[in-house]
Amino acid sequence: MELLTKELIQELLTADQAPCLSLYMSTDRTHPENLKNPIKFKNLVSEMEKSLLQKYSANDVQEYLEPLEALVNNSDIWNYTKDGLAVFSAKGIFKLVGLYKSVEELAMVADSFHTKPLWQYLQSLDHFHLLGLTLHDIRLFQGNHHSLSEIELTADTPKTITDALGDEFTEKHSTTASYGGIGGESTSMHHGHGGNKEESKKDAERFFRVVANAIYENFSKPTGWPLILTALTEHHNLFQKVNKNPLLLPNGIAINPSSVSSDQLAKMAWEIMEPEYNLKLDSLVARFEQARASGKGSDDYKEVAVAAVEGRVDTLIVEADRIISVRITNLVTGNTQNKDMTNPRVDDLLDDMGELVMKMGGQVMVLPNDKMPSETGLAAIFRY
Repeated sequence: MELLTKELIQELLTADQAPCLSLYMSTDRTHPENLKNPIKFKNLVSEMEKSLLQKYSANDVQEYLEPLEALVNNSDIWNYTKDGLAVFSAKGIFKLVGLYKSVEELAMVADSFHTKPLWQYLQSLDHFHLLGLTLHDIRLFQGNHHSLSEIELTADTPKTITDALGDEFTEKHSTTASYGGIGGESTSMHHGHGGNKEESKKDAERFFRVVANAIYENFSKPTGWPLILTALTEHHNLFQKVNKNPLLLPNGIAINPSSVSSDQLAKMAWEIMEPEYNLKLDSLVARFEQARASGKGSDDYKEVAVAAVEGRVDTLIVEADRIISVRITNLVTGNTQNKDMTNPRVDDLLDDMGELVMKMGGQVMVLPNDKMPSETGLAAIFRY
């Protein structure tokens, strides 16, 4: 399984070996529901086969589908699924991405990979990470307005203070007695051995620094999501002191993360995140309205398509879960044409436009239907 990052999306965008096969599906984690996962996957592969046969020979189709069909009986995949799965296959490239979010089932064959659901996953303004921190270990969550779920740490992200400090862990040489602390976390009181209290403080500081750097490099930086810290009050100041992650929000949750349920934690996290979300949303919509009023913005897909191929789109706002069955037929003029989505050469217009904008150095933002500043499914802010 690949970790979803902006770099992975960029790699998918550079693929130019048609046909490009994109498959998305929700997956169940637990038995016996997870027994249905390979069946759903096989059905989606069959949809791709029908689409491919409209253009390619049976032998070619079999060759294109072989990497996907090899997954059907791969127990290592189906026994360790998350909430969603995305698979991308073309000549010379095969990517399998586990998602911590359910996605709409989709099997698409086109000249390029269908990556819009991945933008929605990374570029939605309401997404955030939540770091649960104690003196001894960490947990990491990802969330949005509707959910919060714990995610797996990468191999080079320390899970405990021992992982982080190894042989340099000095606190183990001290004698401690534990007393009840806030939110259920014990507070260690050190006795004797002279400077052990100072050593334990140094251990905590080094542990927090290693954690802050690892979370930034492995999670915050690849996604661009804000980070919320959940820890006891006395740990917030120390973590903020050693932190160099610009995405860490100044306000956090002052509680032991293990002392509350996931639902409670999700509610507290959104109380912190919601003002940030509304501020970003209002700013983005205001930028578009101002740009449109001055002739530097549009929600007409034909006009936006021309601007996209010319590299004039600074920011493209697209509606989540909206598919427009229109193809950009000329990458020089930006001409478009309505098409049948079952045609193996047709992708979603919003997906194609997003690819063009990102390749030209622009940004793509995904908003829910009720937050869109237009009715057409897209809105663009032009560079000029």
